[in-house]
Amino acid sequence: MTAETVGTYTNPILNADWSDPDVVRVGDDFYLTASSFGRAPGLPLLHSRDLVNWTLVGHAVERLEPAREFSRPRHDCGVWAPSLRHHDDRFWIFWGDPDQGIFQVNAPEIRGPWTRPHLVKEGKGLIDPCPLWDDETGEAYLVHAWAKSRSGIKNRLTGYRMHPDGTELLDEGKLIVDGDRIPGWFTLEGPKLYKHDGWFWILAPAGGVETGWQGAFRSRGFFGPYEEKVVLEQKDTDVNGPHQGGWVRTPSGEDWFLHFQQRGAYGRVVHLQPMRWGADGWPVLGDDGAPVAVHTRPDLPPQPPAAPATDDDFPGGRYGRQWQWTANPPPLSAPPPLSAPPPLSASLERGDPHERGDPHAGWATHHSGDGLRLTCVRSADAHDLRKLPNVLTQRLPGKPCAVEVELRLDSEEPGARAGLAVLGDAFGWIGLQRGADGAVYVVHRFAEAVAERERDADYPRLVPPPQRGAGLDRYAAPPRWGSPRSWGSPRSSEAESGGGAESGGATSHDGAADDRRPVAAPPAERSAPEGRARLRIEIGAGARCRFSYDIGAGFRPSGQVLAATPWRWVGALLGLFGLAPAGQGHAGAATFTQFRISAL
Repeated sequence: MTAETVGTYTNPILNADWSDPDVVRVGDDFYLTASSFGRAPGLPLLHSRDLVNWTLVGHAVERLEPAREFSRPRHDCGVWAPSLRHHDDRFWIFWGDPDQGIFQVNAPEIRGPWTRPHLVKEGKGLIDPCPLWDDETGEAYLVHAWAKSRSGIKNRLTGYRMHPDGTELLDEGKLIVDGDRIPGWFTLEGPKLYKHDGWFWILAPAGGVETGWQGAFRSRGFFGPYEEKVVLEQKDTDVNGPHQGGWVRTPSGEDWFLHFQQRGAYGRVVHLQPMRWGADGWPVLGDDGAPVAVHTRPDLPPQPPAAPATDDDFPGGRYGRQWQWTANPPPLSAPPPLSAPPPLSASLERGDPHERGDPHAGWATHHSGDGLRLTCVRSADAHDLRKLPNVLTQRLPGKPCAVEVELRLDSEEPGARAGLAVLGDAFGWIGLQRGADGAVYVVHRFAEAVAERERDADYPRLVPPPQRGAGLDRYAAPPRWGSPRSWGSPRSSEAESGGGAESGGATSHDGAADDRRPVAAPPAERSAPEGRARLRIEIGAGARCRFSYDIGAGFRPSGQVLAATPWRWVGALLGLFGLAPAGQGHAGAATFTQFRISAL
């Protein structure tokens, strides 16, 4: 065990996209939740005994509400900036969906069972809610921020009296902090509400995600007036925009503040700052208001090193807690037709038929052995992973690493494919695809952020299957492009290869149709004997990704470097998927085994 492990810690303590964290202590245990946006399950739940080493113990929401709205990917929507509290022997999480309103779930234990999401207040642009139960008076309150993109309002905090059972707000709300009236302040959001030393405190960030600061507001009464102070900012450190998070106190009385830092494709990583109270009664975060890189550990019992899991052997076909779908899994049965969607409140009250879904139905199946068995889901959008709900994802690690997985394609369907992806506003993937000639090929594709469909990431390399009795490096002659054994007719080539212009022809490097190349040209392909390959993505500095594959003769590089990119609010993701062209009938499956992430 190193001296750092014993005496100090190094930020970030969670080096991946655990966006908009909030934290609470119950006894000797600390719990954290974070934004999960449009992925399912949502609202991750993390546990720690020392505020430094965290493990993922579950999720509070199995499926996003209203379920029909999240049957397709909505990457930057959904669960925004949750608040985690413990009151009346229950855990409570409030969050805002910018398109639906303020929701709440609660549970007797952190591992559940969690209640179904309850709509506390319906409305557009209501984000970042936080409740407070005042133990001195028995009153309950809630504060939230505004999303201008939905409401036309921003830079303001609105407060309400709340029913103590957390089910409804008791008034129309009052503007309690107007950022437009504070010189130099903009994009005030993400409030966390506390009561301390006779004051109501709101800890809220401002200034924007990448370059903002952490503010503190205090008032003797909940509805104000509030005075403000900047309590944490970048100053001369390398930590840009150190803000938005939660305050927690240890059993010995130490105060700590957890917040995020936006790091491009890596998303919002989590830092831990010491916190104390100054002589003027205001909180002092970090090193006199500047974020610390290394600091003495909290005065808590030492714990073994721990971090949220990444590796997975998929025992019995089950995936670990670190995985999330890019949308709600399919329902158990098709819902009855509706002439128009019901009102949100009515849908939640009686139960939306779209919400009755088995998390594994149709996409992943359990079995007696190890390995993740993903169905090759038929889709007319197979050319664009960003549009697909059945991509199983986990967060991109914040340090250089190598990601590997073994893949076997168990599908006889021409055009069926499966692979390992880096998914964001742009994406790239490497995997296996069944050709029209019946062989399985290694393929590597990508799409730029502005592109509407993927295309090949490497020039075509025809590597025929091995000759009988020969090693993997001895091959027979490949089929000619355009021959009966090639990738098919111009009409079918698009569905089978996932690339090309809509006419089915090849594409040039800017994505436009290129009639100078053969019609129905195959993708960059390498024969994969027995339909198996080991896939690898090396992710270096700046989230620059290098792809390679192994079909028995060691890893071989493929294509150019791809710089992973985030969506607007969500960091890039690692993904596994199985796909097939649109059509009828079962299209087979793909099996993934030995998923590993190792440091470089």
